[in-house]
Amino acid sequence: MIKALTTSATGLEAQQANIDRIANDLANVNTDGYKRETTEFHDLMYENIKDPGGRQGASTISPTGIQKGLGVKVGSNHKLFEQGSVKLTSNPYDLMIEGKGFIPVTLPNTGEVVFTRTGNFKLDSQGRISLSNGALLEPAISVPTEATGVVITPNGEVKAVTAQGEQNIGQIQLANFINPQGLMSIGNNFYKSTSASGQAQTLVPGEGGTGTLLQGALESSNVNVANSMIEMIGAQRAYEMNTRVMGVADKMLEATTNIVR
Repeated sequence: MIKALTTSATGLEAQQANIDRIANDLANVNTDGYKRETTEFHDLMYENIKDPGGRQGASTISPTGIQKGLGVKVGSNHKLFEQGSVKLTSNPYDLMIEGKGFIPVTLPNTGEVVFTRTGNFKLDSQGRISLSNGALLEPAISVPTEATGVVITPNGEVKAVTAQGEQNIGQIQLANFINPQGLMSIGNNFYKSTSASGQAQTLVPGEGGTGTLLQGALESSNVNVANSMIEMIGAQRAYEMNTRVMGVADKMLEATTNIVR
């Protein structure tokens, strides 16, 4: 069997994974806080026919060897946490992180603390600041019913505006990670910490490089449609070239079979 068939098949699988990643990015081009992904490819192990530095006789050492590559695989697929553009909303509960931090929230069903870049918060039936899926800001902050407005400062102080003036009702915190690429995406714009990302370092906004908060704004997706389209064209061409290699290998096998005839 010609190895080009199986080698090109690995190329098809790798480019299919690349197209899947690009499709996911483009599907989330309007998802607030979404971070685009990148795919890394690694070559597979090699078949060593002659090792570099091997002896060719009693005293001669081969300066090069003979190795046959066996294809490619997807090495990793991770998020690129570049800052998205500002989208002004004038909603006092919308928050944008200007920097690299994450907002910790508590999931409604499990009570697990996860992290997000999406800050489209609202008030629930109990006056608590939460996301539309019920995830509560961590630590929880409740707005009193008599409040006529809310002020959130860049360093995360939350103040309720009442007839008596401004009243401090809580402090929003941001989390940093040593390796944010090691976070696990779990959907709904949520991330879980892993052993690869390290434990969350929770700080006041503006400290330790966490970034600051901007009230009345959201962070748009950092997907660049033009760049994604260029990547898609490149992946498509690479896929086509691998199919052509399979076609050439098939014709070589056919020619070999016809010799017997």
